[in-house]
Order: sequence, then C-alpha cells, then structure tokens
Amino acid sequence: MADAGVAARRECEELVLAGAVTVNGKIVDRLPAWVDPAVDRIEVYGRPIRKAEKHVYIMLFKPRGTVCTNSDPEGRPRAIDLVQHPSRPRLYCVGRLDLDSSGLLILTNDGEFANRLTHPRYLVDKGYDITVDGSLDERAINDLERNIFAAEKGRNSAPTRSSLRLISRDRDKTVMHLTLCEHRNLQIRPLMLELGHPVNKLRRTSFGPLRLKGLAVGEWRELTPREVDQLMRASKAEDTSARRAPRAPKRSMVELAVAREERAQRLAAEGGEAPAAPAKPAGRPLGRPLGRPHGKPVGKPGGKPAGKPAGKLSGKPAAKPFGPSKGKSSGTSSGKSSGKSSGKSGPFAGRTGKSGRPDARGRGPTARDQRGRRPR
Repeated sequence: MADAGVAARRECEELVLAGAVTVNGKIVDRLPAWVDPAVDRIEVYGRPIRKAEKHVYIMLFKPRGTVCTNSDPEGRPRAIDLVQHPSRPRLYCVGRLDLDSSGLLILTNDGEFANRLTHPRYLVDKGYDITVDGSLDERAINDLERNIFAAEKGRNSAPTRSSLRLISRDRDKTVMHLTLCEHRNLQIRPLMLELGHPVNKLRRTSFGPLRLKGLAVGEWRELTPREVDQLMRASKAEDTSARRAPRAPKRSMVELAVAREERAQRLAAEGGEAPAAPAKPAGRPLGRPLGRPHGKPVGKPGGKPAGKPAGKLSGKPAAKPFGPSKGKSSGTSSGKSSGKSSGKSGPFAGRTGKSGRPDARGRGPTARDQRGRRPR
C-alpha cells in the first residue's frame, strides 16, 4: 500500500488495523497480511489501489536551505522537488538532513529498502564532515569523541564502530570526519553546541558503501544496480549474523576418545558391534631407501676411496724424526746442533716442546724456513 502511494508505512498499518482494507472482498484487520498485488484486488475504503510502481533509487547532493519532507506547512523548498524523474514516481527521503546541512541524500519509493538503511539494528554507517571554529588538537578531539559516544556506550557494552577523526586544521577552523553506526537519533548540531564547539558546516559524505562523488550541489542521478545491491548487502550484514546459530566448541582428543568409548559401550549394550578402526599398514612404505649402509666408504664405484691417507700432508714431505745427528753423540754435539737443541734464539726457536716432538705443522728443527734455507 505504501508503494502504491496510499500513505506512509505506519499509516497503512493503522488503516489495516482499523478495518479499512479489503482483499478480494474480505476485510483484513490483522497484521501481518500476505497478498499478491498482481493477483489480489486490494481496496481502501472501497476504492481499489493502483498497481505498485517500479522501484526507483536516486542519489541527490542536497543543498543547504532545503527540507527532507514531502509536506512542509511553511512552504520551504523540498529536496524531492529537485528530482525531475521521467516516470514521476512518489519519492521520499531515506533518513534526514536538517535545513542547514548538505550532502548525500537517498530518495526512493521502495519502503523495504528505506527501512533497511535507516533502522538502527541493521548498523548501516553514515559519514559526515564537520567544520568548527578554532584549532583543535588531538587531545581535544579525543575528549570530544568520548563525550559524544559516552551515552550510547553506557547503554551498549559491545565495541562501537563509530569514530571521530581529524581531517585538517588551521588557525581559524578544524575539519573532522564523524562516522555513525550504532547510534540512533543523534542530533549532531545540538550536541556539538552543548560541548562548546558550534558547527559551522555539516555535510554527509557517505551512506554505507556509497560515496558522494561526481555530483555538484543540487544534482542527482539514479543508483546503478550494483550500488543498490551493495547497500542491501551492507544492511543485511548484522541481520544475518544475529540469526546465525553459535558454533559448538571444538572437542579435545580426550573428549573424542571418551565419546568413542561411550559409543562402543552403547552399541555393545544394544547388541551391535562398533565398527573396527581401519588397520594401519605394517612396516615402512616402499619408496626412497633409508640411506647408505653403515661403515662403507663414500666414493665413486670402482674408483679410489675418498679422503687422504693418514700421516701425509698435502704438498709437503713428512718431517724427519727428531734426534741426534749421524756419527755424533748427544753429549758431544757440535755448536750448531747444541744451539738448536738448547733452545737459543733462531728461526726455529720455540717450534718444539720439551719432549722434542715436531710442532703442529709437522716441521722439526731440521726443516727449512720460509725462504727454503737451512738454519745456520
């Protein structure tokens, strides 16, 4: 009935409860009442209503000085008068902006669409750009945000999605962006005036996923089917999650084992047998070998074993064993040999320890120095 232009939704409900509506000659005075406008004959006070119009969805850049109502006793300019649609549908505003505010305004003749965008339980957020006098710092904005949302946070303990953030500021003014989601009937201008920051300019810049782009002040355009679908999906998000049943918590391994044991006992008591668990294959599955057998040398087949034989150093001969020189006893050695063995200074001094063994590099006292010369 509202889509047919009889009256507003609430007034149509009152007409039904008053018994003023008949469907196929029978009075309908209870709600809800399900009818098919394409098949059923609906009359109000004995007059048939016209067929429902095709749904139209309009986005308007509302200018300041216009009202969001279809009937104004004062005769002020209306926002719906700015939309000159070829089909001349009966439009009404989705939500409201006051006389001195401007920005994004949606107009439609779809009552269900308007209800989903405006009812607080569907949590469709709206964004506003607010301009106030003076330069506000971050601390003042945080205090302002806390005071704006304090009353609503007290009613609802759930985390809020509404916010207030800084856009720009200079010496004379501060521009902030306010996002409202959970709050119902929040009057921005009176609240900001009460908090000591009167609003000079208020503009709505977003409505759910819809943004105010591509329009000048006073211009309008039809929403695309994709934009309408995005708005409907945004309005259904909270509704679907509220009806979703909560998930059962996951059970631990101990709980699963106890459940299996109880099931087996119940089947045994009933005379049945619990299905046996599938047996695991014995042994390691065939595939890659485990590795090389222990103890075999690593190398190419048929070649030489890898590695170098012990006792040999690469590129240098093995050191001669330390001991007295030929034909001389250790007690009557010459001065040269006594100098070498007595630990006096020389190119090889300190290369052997008290035991007379070669050093860690395998060089004894008879080895050559770095220039290939023997010590004198």
